[in-house]
Amino acid sequence: MFSLSLRDGVRLAALEVRHAEEFGAHMDRAREHMRPWVGAGFVAEDVRGTLARYAERQAADGPRLFGLWSEDVLVGGVMFTGFDAAAGTCELGCWTEPAAEGRGLVTPACGVLLDYAFRTRGLHRAEWICRADNQRSAAVAARLGMTLEGVRREAWLYDGVRHDEQLWAILAPEWRGR
Repeated sequence: MFSLSLRDGVRLAALEVRHAEEFGAHMDRAREHMRPWVGAGFVAEDVRGTLARYAERQAADGPRLFGLWSEDVLVGGVMFTGFDAAAGTCELGCWTEPAAEGRGLVTPACGVLLDYAFRTRGLHRAEWICRADNQRSAAVAARLGMTLEGVRREAWLYDGVRHDEQLWAILAPEWRGR
């Protein structure tokens, strides 16, 4: 398995089914914090099932998960929530537990994913979708050089309330030109 050091004590690595116990402990620390911002299926109690679904999707050259470990403790991750090599598109996402917020872990990890998508796989477009009131998520998209392309009004249903969502994107030539 690959493991990439992002900086001292922080590494990015594939998040696999064998990490189920560690992922479960992490989700117990993060679940309520994440719930408003991510899909309900991702924060489900069945952590082994979540990891298995992503393993199947990755085996089909689709979406995939990567964990962020700080001092050998899983504290968050980044992911391709969508990955379509034939269409040349992908969508990125991220999550952290509260203790990992604001530590500069997500942006460089997403940069690794964008390098992979654009430079290694030859994709053309990467998207980032977040609730419009998720300022931390929108800030990551902006730091990655993405452009806010629009707002989908009341497209995000959470706890019976509809929220606007933002669509950010970056194209391969824009990423390579950074």
